[in-house]
Amino acid sequence: MTNKATIIGLGLIGGSIAIDLRKSGLYTDVTGVDLNADHALQALRLNLVDKVEQEGKALSTADLVVLAIPVNAIQAFLPAVLDIIKDSAVVVDTGSTKSLICKAVGAHPKRSRFVAGHPISGTENSGPAAALNGLFRNKTNIICEPEKSSDDALQTALRFFEVLGMQTIFMQPDEHDRHVAYVSHLSHVSSFLLGQTVLDIEKDEKNIAVLAGSGFASTVRLAKSSPDMWAPIFEQNMEYLSQALQEYILHLQRFQYHLLKRNTGELHRTLREANQIRRILDGIEVKSTHRPEKQNA
Repeated sequence: MTNKATIIGLGLIGGSIAIDLRKSGLYTDVTGVDLNADHALQALRLNLVDKVEQEGKALSTADLVVLAIPVNAIQAFLPAVLDIIKDSAVVVDTGSTKSLICKAVGAHPKRSRFVAGHPISGTENSGPAAALNGLFRNKTNIICEPEKSSDDALQTALRFFEVLGMQTIFMQPDEHDRHVAYVSHLSHVSSFLLGQTVLDIEKDEKNIAVLAGSGFASTVRLAKSSPDMWAPIFEQNMEYLSQALQEYILHLQRFQYHLLKRNTGELHRTLREANQIRRILDGIEVKSTHRPEKQNA
């Protein structure tokens, strides 16, 4: 009997999921859907999926549907997906925002077949060619509103994320969006705008190429990320991201004040306090070397 997973969106996230699902053998048929015909062809040539199909057929025959498309597209498309799927099918999304997506299907008759997920992983690259084996291994996945998903749908989703090598935790949508605004979305805004600032000031691109060290490269790496993905994320998380930006701006202004006053002591204190992030990040690196234990609902 065929056990079919349909992945909508065959870029970095969807393509990487397809690789891991095919390797796992959990689904005998991993089918892809992408509105970009070139991406669909690339996914086939790269053997990311078993086949590509038209949206309607791929959804109506799937046992598992994974939405790996921009968050505004998930919000708009999800109600129609739930309309089309089999009664026994499970739909999981991968969106980096959760509140508006969950609200979009809050009253849908098949809400219980949806599991609101956020596998936290990625790179600055996009498209099918950017897909990576093991992209999600030892990373964290967040499921929101687990109480609104049926037990079997939730177990299917947990098994799916476990196959990707992820550890799952649970949050409510607003809590999720507030935390990722600070820890993820703010860092992307900072990277994009640092890149823009340097491009505005350094008109000679040769100077950027010659003088940019590893520090600059690592800081602006995220600025190479897809605007098609990140602009909708910023828009959907506008309230919490705006709060995060306001606090960030205050820290920058305070730093500039001490700099103008040549207050080396305060500058040193600021840097020393910021160094505390090393303890947290070093702890994450240590944990990532160990495969997480199975997380049950």
